[in-house]
Amino acid sequence: MLLGFSLRAGGHTDELWGLDVHPSTEQFVTCGQDKQVYLWDTSSHLPLWSKAIEDPGRSVGFHPSGTVLAVGTMTGRWLVLDTDTRDLVSMHTDGNEIISAVKYSPDGAYLAVASHDNFVYIYSVTENGRKYSRVGKCTGHSSFVTHLDWSTDSQFIVTNSGDYEILFSQMSCINGCGKHITSADAVRNLEWATSTCVLGFNVFGIWPEGADGTDINALCRSHDNNLLASADDFGKVHLFSNPCSQPRAPSHIYGGHSSHVTNVAFLHDDSHLISTGGKDTSILQWVVLF
Repeated sequence: MLLGFSLRAGGHTDELWGLDVHPSTEQFVTCGQDKQVYLWDTSSHLPLWSKAIEDPGRSVGFHPSGTVLAVGTMTGRWLVLDTDTRDLVSMHTDGNEIISAVKYSPDGAYLAVASHDNFVYIYSVTENGRKYSRVGKCTGHSSFVTHLDWSTDSQFIVTNSGDYEILFSQMSCINGCGKHITSADAVRNLEWATSTCVLGFNVFGIWPEGADGTDINALCRSHDNNLLASADDFGKVHLFSNPCSQPRAPSHIYGGHSSHVTNVAFLHDDSHLISTGGKDTSILQWVVLF
């Protein structure tokens, strides 16, 4: 307390990359390199809770039930927190490099952990997100994995990597070990539960002329499948029509961040878009009017 004022809302104090939205309520979660995890309420614009963790955070994802969330760190460690109590549920380590994405399958039966060691580790998930057993890993990338998405039937994943490669993997082989798919026909008509991969036929148009593979940091599709939002390296959020397969597609461009935009996510009802800044450590909440 100082001169009659008190702090009403805290926030991150170091680079911020991790973002995900609650599957059914007006809440979202963030994690940053300040070793803090925040659960936010969109109505009040205030954190419901914060949690200090041992390592700098990089990625975060809700279980479909919303009762737990997984947090990936910069050190290869990832952990699971109870969303009500913020208690630690589970902790694991895969390699010693950045965990760039943690994402549960739509049915909640698997967790995919994407690492900068070029692998995606697959865990079976039981007891409503409270028990984890590693069942295999997806191989094939020759560079660090950057993004991943699950198919709506929870049987396939698509991944992007730092050398601009797109790979598809199937969970139905023995022990869910992530069989690599090489046939385009096998994945052509798959439906994807999310669209966060920045490389792919349906999102080709998000890339401006002359862009390199580091100019777009994140992508998100609205839940009604009508919109795509991208986060670029120049402080801008772009809004496209989905799908976006035509080269250099037109977009609505929005400023507000004073640093590179690291992540974007639509709320469960598409009423708002959340964006996170890197060096500015800010979180912006955009009203969706389209």
